[in-house]
Amino acid sequence: MTETAVLRQRTPQEPSAPPRKGGLLAGLLRTARPRQWVKNVLVVAAPAAAGELFSRHALSQLVLVFVLFTACAAAVYLVNDARDVEADRAHPTKRHRPVAAGQVPVPVAYAVGAFLGLLAPTAAAWLCSPAVAALLTAYLGMQLAYCVSLKHVLVVDLAVVTTGFLMRAMIGGFALGIPLSRWFLITTGFGALFMVSAKRYSEAVQMAGKAGATRALLTEYTTGYLRFVWQLAAGVAVLGYCLWAMEEGGVPHTSVLPWRQLSMVAFILAILRYAVFADRGTAGEPEDVVLRDRALALIGLVWVAMYGLAVANW
Repeated sequence: MTETAVLRQRTPQEPSAPPRKGGLLAGLLRTARPRQWVKNVLVVAAPAAAGELFSRHALSQLVLVFVLFTACAAAVYLVNDARDVEADRAHPTKRHRPVAAGQVPVPVAYAVGAFLGLLAPTAAAWLCSPAVAALLTAYLGMQLAYCVSLKHVLVVDLAVVTTGFLMRAMIGGFALGIPLSRWFLITTGFGALFMVSAKRYSEAVQMAGKAGATRALLTEYTTGYLRFVWQLAAGVAVLGYCLWAMEEGGVPHTSVLPWRQLSMVAFILAILRYAVFADRGTAGEPEDVVLRDRALALIGLVWVAMYGLAVANW
């Protein structure tokens, strides 16, 4: 009996629920995914492309739009985690999320998510413009539909996530009344698809032959298909950017160098460098790839400098 008791004590026990860290407010903040907020910097894309970034009105509107889009994204994360709480509790990593761990009660997550989801478009209609409010409402509707069902539909899931990035890039133009060119939309849209499909491809490569994929659709996509998608998207993004850069638009040359045309080199190098990580199957979150690779970050800074010089016509 003594040996049996000793053996029972030595037998590994089932993993217990993760301990709660911090209070309710800390849990709500963690559920809002602060690390993901960097994606919302895309709201400056259209104003920067139009050279209308540094006026006081533009800066105040862009800060406001950034906050409102962040609130919408936080609302989606809260609802998503509340809806997937049981599945997350069975996942080795997601069980540490505040809602799954019990730090944020499910009703509270739903309530705060609904509050933010109603507050952001209402504030946008009052403080910005009806177009911004409409875009935020469309973003919320699309993302909530994604949480409920669209994330289980092949190809549509890629389109929804890509459109979310595109909406971030468009909303700054809507806020300042800046017309969005076809080249801007093509380059941004396919650039986003490139990063999204590269991330999915990397997940599929890492989960090959393993049970319990982090995304259900990874078992239905083939790595060959996802590779085709990110290669196609990269090609279209490069083509769209090059066509924009080579288009004169009737504007006379007054700058020291043709910065817009030269920026093609940096843009193509950035795509090629990012493709290295995609091909290896290590392209995770786009912000992590960019910030962790010094060469890619440097190329990005060079491209921003060239693009800025082109806009300033220096």
